[in-house]
Amino acid sequence: MLKMMTFFQDLPGQQTVPAVLVLHFPGSSPKLPSTSEVESEASMSEASSEDLVPPLAPKAAPERDKEEAKKKKKRPKGLANMFSVFTKGRKKKGQPSSAEPEGAPESQPESSRPPPTVEELKADLERGRLEAARPLLALERELQAAAAAGGESAEELVRRQSKVEALYVLLRDQVLGLLRRPLDVAPERLRQALAVLAEQEREDRRAAAAEPGASALVSARPRRWLELWRRGVAQAAEERLCARPAAGAEGRSEAERIFLHMGRTMKEDLEAVVERLKPLFPAEVDVVAAYAESYHEHFAAHLAAMAQFELCERDTYMLLVWVQNLYPNDIINSPKLRGELQRVQLGSLLPPRQIRLLEATFLSNEVVSVRELMARALELESQRWARDVAPQRLDGHCHSELAIDIIQIISQGQTKAESITLDLGVQIKHLLLLELATFLRSYQRAFDEFLEKCRQLRNYRANVIANINNCLSLRTSMENWQTPQDIPGHLLSPLSELKSHGFDTLLQRLFGDLKPLFKRFTQTRWAAPAQTLEEILSTVAERLPEFSELHDCFREELAEVVHLHLVKEYIIRLSKRSLVLRTAEQQQQLAEDVLANADVIQRFCTQNVRNGSSATWLHHALPKLAEVIRLQDPSAIKIEVATYATWYPDFSKGHLSAILAIKGNLSSSEVRSIRSILDVSMGPHQSTKPLFSLIKVG
Repeated sequence: MLKMMTFFQDLPGQQTVPAVLVLHFPGSSPKLPSTSEVESEASMSEASSEDLVPPLAPKAAPERDKEEAKKKKKRPKGLANMFSVFTKGRKKKGQPSSAEPEGAPESQPESSRPPPTVEELKADLERGRLEAARPLLALERELQAAAAAGGESAEELVRRQSKVEALYVLLRDQVLGLLRRPLDVAPERLRQALAVLAEQEREDRRAAAAEPGASALVSARPRRWLELWRRGVAQAAEERLCARPAAGAEGRSEAERIFLHMGRTMKEDLEAVVERLKPLFPAEVDVVAAYAESYHEHFAAHLAAMAQFELCERDTYMLLVWVQNLYPNDIINSPKLRGELQRVQLGSLLPPRQIRLLEATFLSNEVVSVRELMARALELESQRWARDVAPQRLDGHCHSELAIDIIQIISQGQTKAESITLDLGVQIKHLLLLELATFLRSYQRAFDEFLEKCRQLRNYRANVIANINNCLSLRTSMENWQTPQDIPGHLLSPLSELKSHGFDTLLQRLFGDLKPLFKRFTQTRWAAPAQTLEEILSTVAERLPEFSELHDCFREELAEVVHLHLVKEYIIRLSKRSLVLRTAEQQQQLAEDVLANADVIQRFCTQNVRNGSSATWLHHALPKLAEVIRLQDPSAIKIEVATYATWYPDFSKGHLSAILAIKGNLSSSEVRSIRSILDVSMGPHQSTKPLFSLIKVG
């Protein structure tokens, strides 16, 4: 789908546009507007130029000859000088004109040439000699003067006008025919045609400004040749854009090929207009605007017609990409056209209301598509778990493609919206994150079901590790989509629970093996604690390689879970009421043992384990309890307990009572006084992570 967006990158930097690209199409002769389209030529449209020019009078009509001779005498002598404006395009004496056949007799000097007759003008125009335009204009003005003077009959004036109008049909066909295929015409020849067009426009304005008077003739002005030329430009634009597109790359729909053809054609044709025609056309004609507006109007009409139908998801996206991105950016603001088309101000291909409706449809379609794709990806992954398919190994880690699939689905939806407009990308981002949150909850439920029902499978633990590793990719992608502090809890919570449940499953056997070892602390009334602890840590060290296929960050988190478990179990055993020490010396010895064990546990979890625990918040848990056991002064104990509560806010009176029960030399009133310190607010807490809330006390 997105391939269509890059088609302009494949175009060569300098396009050589064939003549057919602008207003000339092989295989069909250009259709010029008929005479009836010009208001002033309505009465003359049914006769051809040949029919309207009568044959020369036969010799048997002497009276007509005399009359014609009189008319020739009446012609102004300055008519021959009308040709002087075109002498720039004529050959020098002795060189045949390009519009004349070779072997034509040499022209007489202009100063001695008589004014051309109607028959001579007709012959010149049929040979394509645009120099006949000025004498024809003079002939038209002479006719207007005669009609105003009233010296001739109405029949004679109409007969003369029919000849003039027939000549104008020939001239119009020549001029507009050249302008229909301007890239096929030599520059000088094109300038001649443009000069005639400009002269006719001036004459139209002069006639419109003149005061109307009584006349036997129907006015042929305004002729509106410039308007006819613009109609021809519009017709050519329609023919160019409606041409059947060439067979393109596979995978594109019919609509995509049509729009690609129209966009490429419009861009190449307008570049040719700017580079090759603008220097030749007069500024008042504004050739760039004429072509640009015609192409734009047809392009917009095609899109508007297509938008009326119920579009599929793919065509809705394609339509928006063209309207909001490719057309304004790659055509209107392309390097060669930017300056010209920004001046023309073509506007949008579709009205704003229709664009908003299409954008709403696109967003709805995209959200549904993303939802279905993610659900399908999870279904396929769950089937692999159930079939006991081993996960891939990538860089020594268990790897699942599910996270990559989900990231790509979300990213592609975001990219598609941004390829239309950045604002639409912002709108869809919120919708996609909501869909991602829904998916993550489904993912967590499916994973929990797998943990519960598939324990007997051979690749069970490997798939658990692979799913925990998925959390890293998903969390990293969410941090790329928005800053970590802005990630909402409903996105992070399912990942945290999935990871936590995975850790619990992976550590279940290890913690089961450690339980009887911890019981020895109380069974032996804390005799030989160092030996018992050494055995506990050896058991942990033996099992840690089972977690090597986790990502480093998760091995570190797992080490923190193990660290927390060791500290928690140690406190549980220390809190058992079966241990009561009544002398200060006994309490001092226990405190020293607890401090030594705390140091061993901390060094083991942070230094001796690869990717060790970073749980610095656990460092004070055992040493501070040892200090409470060692102290004998109730006031000093109260201060230590108050400090301890700031480190571990879930340290309750029940937990404190269990520790104070070890100190058999404290009275009940002293215990109550020490316990009361926990009723006082201790200010800000150092940690919010749970420790004592995981420890049940009687």
